[in-house]
Amino acid sequence: MRTVESVKAKDDHTLIIKTRLPNANLLPDVDSIYIVSRHAGAAASSADYNSGKALIGTGPYRFVSFVPGDRTIFARNDSYWGAKPTWDKVDFRFIANAANRTAALLAGDVDVIDKVSPTDVERLRKTPSVNVFAYQGLRALIIQPSFRAGPNEFIRDNAGKPLAENPLLDVRVRKALSLAINRPAIDERIMQGTVTEANQWMPANTFGYNPGIKNIPYDIKQAKDLLAQAGFPEGFQLTVHVPGDRYPQAPEVMQAVAQFWTRIGVKVQLEVLPWAVYAGKANKNELAISVIAWGNGTGEAAYALTNILTTVDSSKGQGASNWGHYSNPLVDKALADSTAEFDDAKRRKILEDSVQVVSDDVGIIPLFHYQNIWAARKGLKVEPLVSDRTAATMVTEQP
Repeated sequence: MRTVESVKAKDDHTLIIKTRLPNANLLPDVDSIYIVSRHAGAAASSADYNSGKALIGTGPYRFVSFVPGDRTIFARNDSYWGAKPTWDKVDFRFIANAANRTAALLAGDVDVIDKVSPTDVERLRKTPSVNVFAYQGLRALIIQPSFRAGPNEFIRDNAGKPLAENPLLDVRVRKALSLAINRPAIDERIMQGTVTEANQWMPANTFGYNPGIKNIPYDIKQAKDLLAQAGFPEGFQLTVHVPGDRYPQAPEVMQAVAQFWTRIGVKVQLEVLPWAVYAGKANKNELAISVIAWGNGTGEAAYALTNILTTVDSSKGQGASNWGHYSNPLVDKALADSTAEFDDAKRRKILEDSVQVVSDDVGIIPLFHYQNIWAARKGLKVEPLVSDRTAATMVTEQP
């Protein structure tokens, strides 16, 4: 949205947006903006919106109440302009722990749960009173190495002393770390077959996905050889941080990754942090290894380019979630070129080429793409949107 120069209402149903530069991403960017009328929202504060006091909308359900950390309640909007909403009342309960969500469903305390733990999927599928709905998602679990030059307290030699220079700046080291990960084993043993092995940040059949990139092999020998070529034949010590309360099974996945890396001589200490602490450190590039589950919210590759792969530049709105501060002029150029290109075929080619650049440079280490998984009591059906978010309109009665 940094390219927007002015916004003007031509009439009640037409908005004229003028940009400083061509912007092919404008429509998906605008789609994420919620409209608030001036007379209703001008005097409201963020706290008013967060509490529900200032909430307005034109959706199928109207806001009733909000209890922080517990639930939000909605009621049918009988004046809704579209099809009549299915439910009289909708109660969104916040249950942070996946096991507790499953227990609530099995006990009949709730009707639908989202983000089902992979360890619960098979059990729920075998439960006669429950239906499970799994769909390929857009979200990818990704490792972001730090590209900060100089010593890093979380990267040490085998004697425990900080290294003078960051070995993750060497593409051979990054490639070694990627090759040392047994992705199929993670899928099978930890994620219980609920994810798809990733070789790039976009899942297959999306705009900008590069079909020419092959899955990353599990190759311990090549990984060791690359470390030796980079000057680390005996490896080094590395502290890896992961949020414990954000991404499904992320701590368990990174524990497995730590074991894989130990096999090539990279001795790993894993630290699991609360999201609030982790996010603050990751945003400041204080960590050696960050983990992010990137949602690819617009369904095309430029969204990730803008947020996690281009050089961090707040004045341009770039790199907001580029926690490792990866920077590659070819990637920056690809974003600029794709933003200015309105021919879909040409734009797709630019994005696919950028995926190849990041893959060759190991700017990130992709692990897998999540499935979006819901479970519901018998008699209900969940038909999701592309994202992994849950809305009452997704749930209908099943004959």
